[in-house]
Amino acid sequence: MTSKTDEALGYEQARDELIEVVRRLEAGGTTLEESLALWERGEELARVCRRWLEGARARLDAALADEDEAEGTTEGP
Repeated sequence: MTSKTDEALGYEQARDELIEVVRRLEAGGTTLEESLALWERGEELARVCRRWLEGARARLDAALADEDEAEGTTEGP
């Protein structure tokens, strides 16, 4: 489950933290428990990033639809 703190993270913050989590996992040297905690955190951060990207896509699609509608009303027969 995503915490309220995660919901307040901006895309860049979540992405940067996710990069750090991946770096730490790839470097190794952590205990199994630490690795699992890092993995879980990475999953949470990936969900935050995905929500931001989906929101951006929805806004872009809406803007393009509005533009198409505006162009459709200005064109004559």
